Amino acid sequence: MTLVNETYINKELIKKAKKDDVKLVFDRFEEQQPQCNFGLSGVCCKNCFQGPCRIMPGKSEKGICGANVDTIVARNLLRTAAAGATCHTDHAKKAVFALLKIAEGKTKAYEIKDEAKLRRFAKALGKKSTGPIKAVAKEVALEALEDFRRQQGIFHKTEGCYLNWLKVRATKERIETWKKLGILPVNSDSETSHALRQTTMGNDADPINILRSTLKMGLVDGYGGLNLATDIQDIIFGTPYLTKSESNLGVLKEDYVNIIVHGHVPPLSEKVVEWAKKLNNEAKKIGAKGINVVGMCCTGNELLMRRGIPFAGHVLQQELAIVTGLVDATVVDLQCIYPSLQDITSCYHTKLITTIDFVKIPGALHIKFDIEHADEAAKQIIDVALKAYPKRKKSKIYVPKEKTTVYAGFSVEAIIAALSKLNKKEPLKPLVDNIANGNILGVVGIVGCRNPKLRGLKFHENLTKILLKNNILVVGTGCWAHAAAQEGLMTPEATEKYAGPKLKAVLQAIGKANGLPALPPALHMGSCVDNGRIGTLLGAIADYMKVPIHKLPVAGSAPEYVTEKAVAIGTYFLTLGVAVHLNPVPPVTGSELVTKVLTEDLEKITGSKVLLGATPQAAADVIIAHIKKKRRELGLKV
Repeated sequence: MTLVNETYINKELIKKAKKDDVKLVFDRFEEQQPQCNFGLSGVCCKNCFQGPCRIMPGKSEKGICGANVDTIVARNLLRTAAAGATCHTDHAKKAVFALLKIAEGKTKAYEIKDEAKLRRFAKALGKKSTGPIKAVAKEVALEALEDFRRQQGIFHKTEGCYLNWLKVRATKERIETWKKLGILPVNSDSETSHALRQTTMGNDADPINILRSTLKMGLVDGYGGLNLATDIQDIIFGTPYLTKSESNLGVLKEDYVNIIVHGHVPPLSEKVVEWAKKLNNEAKKIGAKGINVVGMCCTGNELLMRRGIPFAGHVLQQELAIVTGLVDATVVDLQCIYPSLQDITSCYHTKLITTIDFVKIPGALHIKFDIEHADEAAKQIIDVALKAYPKRKKSKIYVPKEKTTVYAGFSVEAIIAALSKLNKKEPLKPLVDNIANGNILGVVGIVGCRNPKLRGLKFHENLTKILLKNNILVVGTGCWAHAAAQEGLMTPEATEKYAGPKLKAVLQAIGKANGLPALPPALHMGSCVDNGRIGTLLGAIADYMKVPIHKLPVAGSAPEYVTEKAVAIGTYFLTLGVAVHLNPVPPVTGSELVTKVLTEDLEKITGSKVLLGATPQAAADVIIAHIKKKRRELGLKV
């Protein structure tokens, strides 16, 4: 077992795992070496049962059906983006149904916490925004559901028939661009289904046409998934504002019943937190000081943003948390959940609880969770954890010490509120003025996963530090947020330590206006699904500056991406016109045509392109060069 010198991976826990005969993600990664080069370059096709076909220059230039390397690589990319988009559109659909059930009185477990935001969307959608809040909620929910069932415009062009959430969230300039490209999506479910049909054997063989559909998947993900899910969740659970909490595995407490909530969707975790408070005295009856709920991965981000609940770790730490022997129950919903968790919990007293009907793990306890019976399920989950606590084995307990302070809750509304302390009438003016005068060289959104391929590089942390030193404001989501928080990059003190002198002065001015020594230099904007917040912020800046998004001095990076949904998110930003750094190199290098389109030609189509950089410094170099290029084109000082 290789020990890794990184702060986010506790070396003592890795030693403990070996002692406890537990295999971790890093061990399984080593067992998979060497990895398949055909898969890494995207030249393997499994879309029919004549194959699989693998393209080898000079030997097999085409698949059995005649598909060439460009077609195969493009088809694989589209299928990946479509699969990724469904993760977020399905997430959004469930949130919309929750809103509808609240509106119809079919559940009393939840209420609408941001009525003002709900009424704003009703107005934007052309619906009645006044009157009883549940009536307004039903109108908004039904309009949102149209984005999953609209049929007009699917098989023939019909003016104005595309996603409602795209209409209310995208800039006019972008909508016109997408209209000309013919990629405005009509119905999220139909579009992802069509992508699978388009890429089956015997259908589309034109790589350019396939890549055009890939861009459409970015819009499906961005507006049928990201923006829609975030907005509806804000309406139900509340829009996040500035909060202070803690991060890393040290948030687990030895003398408390520890419950980890892990996954992506807030309804479950919100209820677990609620009932943990209500049943806190039950923990004291069995000798504990109380119940300690902490978040893992994006559920951790959601609870941190809205409730100030500590978040324990990112995707690569989900196994290590259990190895501490302190976790009494790990409760999961969907996405980024390792099936290995059951193997590991079986080595300890910990109970693994699955809750979603299509996300089950053999051996785990399944407690069905739905909106109508949310309270009953949450109480049952707490009861399982309480019964597990007395079964802890002292010989298997390790108490992590790593713990850092984190300031989070930077929704677009929270950022605007902070800026309004400097200019109430035009809150974006201080931000835009400092971008224009060069105090803020640019803005970069860093998002995505943690990849065991890249351990040792601390890519998220080091890239963030380099950009901050160069006076670039960093915002982000997902597992980057865990990495940045654990590195101490989400505190006012980090501004003093890591920000370049010009950026530091700006953040200190904003911070002091809001009762802080400085604003953190790395702004936590939420979970993976909250990447729509970054798009909304960019749209607001573009509208204020009267400049298209693709001309702004901004960029994105997914420096350790893992999942298919990360590809869909990256495609969303490419459609916005934002250049995106991707690492590891996407599985497209087997096709010179697809590689050229993504890294060069796309800039003439959407104003964006894929940037490559295999180290934090190389990534920072290409990102900074891109931002300076955009500044020069706008006539701004470099």
